Amino acid sequence: MEINSGETIKQILNDCKTIAVVGLSSDPHRPSYGVASYMRRCGYKVIAVNPNETEVFGEKAYSSLADVPDKIDLVDIFRRSS
Repeated sequence: MEINSGETIKQILNDCKTIAVVGLSSDPHRPSYGVASYMRRCGYKVIAVNPNETEVFGEKAYSSLADVPDKIDLVDIFRRSS
């Protein structure tokens, strides 16, 4: 199975339950917030990882991936463009 095939991506997304979003902002105008909101509406558990946030979507935010106590299936990374 090719890593970038539609079938592979669909399988990964079907198997995932928990997604950590590094750089998730509590600001609804930020792209990370919009993407994470969509993932939540699709049924994924979203965990915020951002040292500048304490809470996003009413859930605790973590400073680093190492601080997250839950099993993470997928990591989505947002960073500012340079």
